[in-house]
Amino acid sequence: MSLIHLTNENFDSEIKNNSLIIVDFWATWCSPCRMLAPILEEVASEGYMVGKVDVDECEELANRFNIRNIPTLLVFKNGEIINKHVGYLDHEALLALVK
Repeated sequence: MSLIHLTNENFDSEIKNNSLIIVDFWATWCSPCRMLAPILEEVASEGYMVGKVDVDECEELANRFNIRNIPTLLVFKNGEIINKHVGYLDHEALLALVK
């Protein structure tokens, strides 16, 4: 599984070290975030790199990327944001974000 916990300290290096990474901005109290979690785990088990940013622990990152609603998914390719989605989505729709 390629699921990693991202923090203010390791975020930039993880984004640079992975050619493609899906970053999930979430919180423990967010119901749609909890619904999305198993789908992200499935995608990670299929070989995609998935990073999780807890917005309560990493306010700096949430502000940096102007995260106002969660869950928010940012897809980075070679360090650049190539796609963004706000809200819940199913497995197929999630994979469409990285294609």
